[in-house]
Amino acid sequence: MQKRLVIVCLINFLIAALMGLALRYTYIQPIGLNYRFLTHAHSHVAMLGWLYLMLYVLLVHFFIPEKRPIYNRLFWFTEFAVIGMMLSFPIQGYAAVSISFSTLHIFCSYYFVYLIWKHHKTESVVTKYLLKTSLIFMLISTIGVWCLGPAVSMLGQASAFYQIAIQFFLHFQFNGWFIIAVVAVLFHLLQLRDSKRFRVFFKLLVTSTILTLALPVYWFIENNSLLWINGIGVIIQLVALFHFLQLIKPKLPLVLKQHSKLVVHLYSFAIFCFVLKILLRSLSLLPDISEVIYQHRNFVIGFIHLTLLGIISGFIFSFILQSKLVSRNSSLPFAIYTFIFGFVLTELLLMLQGGMFYYGKGFIPNYYLLLFLFSALLPIGIMSLLFNILKTKTHGQKTLKTP
Repeated sequence: MQKRLVIVCLINFLIAALMGLALRYTYIQPIGLNYRFLTHAHSHVAMLGWLYLMLYVLLVHFFIPEKRPIYNRLFWFTEFAVIGMMLSFPIQGYAAVSISFSTLHIFCSYYFVYLIWKHHKTESVVTKYLLKTSLIFMLISTIGVWCLGPAVSMLGQASAFYQIAIQFFLHFQFNGWFIIAVVAVLFHLLQLRDSKRFRVFFKLLVTSTILTLALPVYWFIENNSLLWINGIGVIIQLVALFHFLQLIKPKLPLVLKQHSKLVVHLYSFAIFCFVLKILLRSLSLLPDISEVIYQHRNFVIGFIHLTLLGIISGFIFSFILQSKLVSRNSSLPFAIYTFIFGFVLTELLLMLQGGMFYYGKGFIPNYYLLLFLFSALLPIGIMSLLFNILKTKTHGQKTLKTP
């Protein structure tokens, strides 16, 4: 992995985390910024500046053996779009400038898909299937973005059409593009071979990803058939989880033997979050629970952070720690454990407060102050990892070839 590109991604992540911290602080004292505008900036930088660009770096590193200048140029062009969103969203929200930079990012992602599809090389059916599928889901997700303009002009932002378009984009970004791309890299590192179990897992994964879109659609179109479709998708997802765990069970210990306990703990953390996400999603089989989750913002934010920070960022940090970009000194476990500790504490607090809202018990004493203090651990962890990488002298790395 190119050190400077990873550093840029981590800086984006740090800025997104600081924006999130500012959002938490607004409940303690006003900061003079529009909360909704800052939320847009926070989410866009986290998704497109951290997750998207870090996956960009990983896919190029592992699946493009012949590095071409176009990938570096496209990375910096995409980062320009991210900086544009980073600066414009807090000032104007969704308006001409921010929408222009968002559109530029989408076109950059289209070109990235074209380049990876054309230049990727892997002899593994496993990684080829997962890689291409993640890219297809990325393309599909942008349909939701293109529907936003017509939705606003025809029915307005409060319409079901507009809200479903947003959920369509988010669902296939997180559950399609991001998670499947991370699984592709994981299976590549595990050197997983093609098998009947993998084929079953792959089909179940894709099917469940499509069917579980029915739940967010149900939030805006109350049709019981959508609950049945989601229920089938959730059951399929649980079976896919079983096959996923069976696939990695014999391979993961062999790979982790070569690494430190910190890497083992980080992988365990990411896998635990992945399992927890699917188990929590299975609660949507109960219609009353799915409605409660949507109506209470704490649950929604907690679930999004479980996916973004726990699963995807957890795996990405694991991949970074397996590289030569980091120094094995005391600052490394401090960075990782501080980040994990901050994530766990904020998740527990969000879930506990959500439960208290549901039962009409009011607020946890000093809730907003505690949430702010726990959230501060996240940028501290990211900053510590960033400093570790900045101080590490790196040499060229060979790309692992998939069998």
